[in-house]
Amino acid sequence: MSTSRTLLITGAKRGIGRAIADKALEEGCKVIGLSRSSSQDIEPMKGFTGVSLDLALIDSLPERLKSLHLQHPEIDGIVCNAGFGRFGSLEEFSPTQIRELIDLNLTASILLAREFLPAFKKRTAGDLIFMGSEAAVSGGKKGAVYSATKFAIRGLAQSLREECAGSGVRVGIVNPGMVNTSFFDQLNFRPGDAPGDHLTPEDVAEAVWLMLSARTGAVFDEINLSPQRKVIQFGKPPAD
Repeated sequence: MSTSRTLLITGAKRGIGRAIADKALEEGCKVIGLSRSSSQDIEPMKGFTGVSLDLALIDSLPERLKSLHLQHPEIDGIVCNAGFGRFGSLEEFSPTQIRELIDLNLTASILLAREFLPAFKKRTAGDLIFMGSEAAVSGGKKGAVYSATKFAIRGLAQSLREECAGSGVRVGIVNPGMVNTSFFDQLNFRPGDAPGDHLTPEDVAEAVWLMLSARTGAVFDEINLSPQRKVIQFGKPPAD
């Protein structure tokens, strides 16, 4: 596979998204990195273009994505990575909180795919990778709404995989277990500290690159990636 590609990566400022961007740049790709932050707040990297775009603003998102596509028609791969977690019993969620979680974790990815897939199909090539979760494979206590969004993303990936099979467009999903990132900063639990208790963002980036670098005609439909042990620590992380 030629690495003279341009990838669109959402949530590219930090964590998993940043690791995926770093890996793609290392392999010779150009990267369009989306983040809610100003593009000036993203560390400059050769081959990287930062774009400030809040995927949670669903009502204006279709027009913003159309404008982005017109500015960067060369995009031939998308990694839908942006998302956030909120956990608790269902009755603890307000309707607004439910809507916010669904909008960012699911609806924004659907709209991204809707904007770029026609061009990929016309080109008869392109990659669309979704970031799932272990919560897309098995639901758990206090995770009903979050799991619902990730199960839906997995269903979306599976359906688009079938829809795109004859067009040359590859669709896949990566389902990581607990990754040691700032995802847990506002939560009351986090993975264990030992190397076997958590994944790193670089682990997930390697899985994404495995999908992107497969030979033409081969597709990794789904990758489930887990730490060797499942260790959960409860309570807020210690302050730096």
